[in-house]
Amino acid sequence: MENGTARKGTRAAIRAAIAAERRELADLFDTLRTEQWDEQSLCTGWRVREVVAHMSMGFRLSLPATLGELVKARGNLHRMTDRVARRDAEAHSTTALSAFVRDNAHHPWTPPVGGFAAALGHDVVHGLDVTLALGHDRRVPEDRLHILLDEIRPSGLRFFGCDLDGVRLCAEDLDWSYGSGAPVYGAAQDLLSVAYGRRLPVGRLRGEPSDRFTRPAEEA
Repeated sequence: MENGTARKGTRAAIRAAIAAERRELADLFDTLRTEQWDEQSLCTGWRVREVVAHMSMGFRLSLPATLGELVKARGNLHRMTDRVARRDAEAHSTTALSAFVRDNAHHPWTPPVGGFAAALGHDVVHGLDVTLALGHDRRVPEDRLHILLDEIRPSGLRFFGCDLDGVRLCAEDLDWSYGSGAPVYGAAQDLLSVAYGRRLPVGRLRGEPSDRFTRPAEEA
């Protein structure tokens, strides 16, 4: 009984973190200038507007509609999400894109694997795709970072294409590290982005292997 109660408490805490993250990000998106919506994010090939459109896809598309889009993409999930993000980024105003995120703060959507922790990761990391690319100084609250950093597993690293072979990620602002080998230092939220397969702007990371996780200057 105690374990069940603890799990319910954990789920409730994560869902509260999800709702807060969505509201805070929507408020931030509302402050972006028109030209910032068209800047490149940390998601390869996506501008800020495609990232924000993608963040609300799970709220707006029913299961039949999602399956229909997947059929159109010949079963390729990445092709499907890319197509829908580009379509919706053009179809909706930036005001509407922000509102989709805010109005669905309590939506129970979760990715196919990982439950509510994965849903929190989806929101936090896509938020970082925007803020880190734009040089925004938003800091993800520590409680949310702890939830996600504790969830890092080899299977997730493989899914997101993050190769940490011979590398140890070492947070400079939290008591956290992961992996073994040559250290790469950075803020915890930056290292979280690395674990999700992102390459960061120059100067975000320190350590001999940091170039492996840094965007070339011409892509900035």
